[in-house]
Amino acid sequence: MSADPSTETSGGASPEENARLDREDREERELVRSPDVNQESNRSATRLELFFDLAFVLFVAGCADMLAKNETITGGLRFAAVVAVGWWAWASTTLYANRFDTDDAIFRLLTLTGMAGVIVMASTAGEVTGPAGTWFALGYVILRIVLVLGYLRVWRTLPDTRAGIRPYLIGHSAGAACWLVSLAAPAPARYVLWTVGVLADLLGPTLSARKPDAPPLHMEHLPERFGLFVILLLGESVAATVHGLHDGKWTAGVMTTAGAAFLVAAALWWSYFDLSGGAAKRRLVQEGGERTHQGVHDFYVYAHLPVAISLAAVAVGLEHAIVHGSEGHLSSGTRGVLGLGLAGYLLSAALIQGVLSRRYRAVLIWPGLGVPAIAVVMLLDLAPPVLVGLCAAVLVAGVATGIRQHRHGEIKVAKV
Repeated sequence: MSADPSTETSGGASPEENARLDREDREERELVRSPDVNQESNRSATRLELFFDLAFVLFVAGCADMLAKNETITGGLRFAAVVAVGWWAWASTTLYANRFDTDDAIFRLLTLTGMAGVIVMASTAGEVTGPAGTWFALGYVILRIVLVLGYLRVWRTLPDTRAGIRPYLIGHSAGAACWLVSLAAPAPARYVLWTVGVLADLLGPTLSARKPDAPPLHMEHLPERFGLFVILLLGESVAATVHGLHDGKWTAGVMTTAGAAFLVAAALWWSYFDLSGGAAKRRLVQEGGERTHQGVHDFYVYAHLPVAISLAAVAVGLEHAIVHGSEGHLSSGTRGVLGLGLAGYLLSAALIQGVLSRRYRAVLIWPGLGVPAIAVVMLLDLAPPVLVGLCAAVLVAGVATGIRQHRHGEIKVAKV
């Protein structure tokens, strides 16, 4: 039996498929393309986005080094503030790419320029209160300018989006201006300007959400990008295990603590991607870009800030616990960093899962009960292998509880 001649084109594809491929080939050969609202049904993270994230790996590592050198309340607050600045720099760039990534030459050059700004921030993250703070501010300004230029391209080519992107343009421009002025300001005025600049930046998404004709977010791409950033943060805990083993000289206590630390990292990964993050993605995908649910999308974005700070702190606490694995106990600073990091993550995950899944009873069991359990463990002055082992036991038990809840339909998730 002969094949249908309508399908006997190159590779057996239909004429419609060949036409689509030809159109995509023509578009890829164009160096410059006008920005457009992303509407691809299978939109996923691009290679450029993954390359861009590499700079933030270095940034998070620089923040971790800063906390490792000063495990005090003051050091912790400074660490949280710097992580927050870097996280918002990443998130605001992601929100733009989520809507308007055309992957043309101009977009790539802007993104790579922004990546250079992140590298500057990463190299100075641990010394923002010293002379290097000027370079840190300059790196942030570069990122803001790149975003403003990107939104100006959209403003010029997509008039229908102007009302929706105007708050972003104003916010990013005001933020860049504050940080630019801070280059000439002494401390503490410099830090006040940084704070005002970030707050002005944050107003953009909130005000844009009130615009009925703002371009929608891509709800398949958004949780994937935030999930990749969580992977980046969890990678710091894996790196902490490696560094702790190396610096701890592979003693029995160090190896035992390292094994427990890896269980902690694995349980955190499982908890986010198969439970809390999955429940959040299910809600986002169900609602898509509906304007009436814009508050849900904003909550999802902003709720990941404490997740980022907490996971970065966990990595620092785990590394110090491993290095001192053969000693009788950990310092109060290390226990505080590790405990607040784990409890902060569990509390953030509980809020994300509870608010977005609207199944509060299941959340109170897990991750809810994990918060006081971790607090109790940290109050005990135990040897590092025992203390980290108990943390791992709490988290593994929590994951097992979450899996049981999922199997019984008490929580519903989508794969992140």
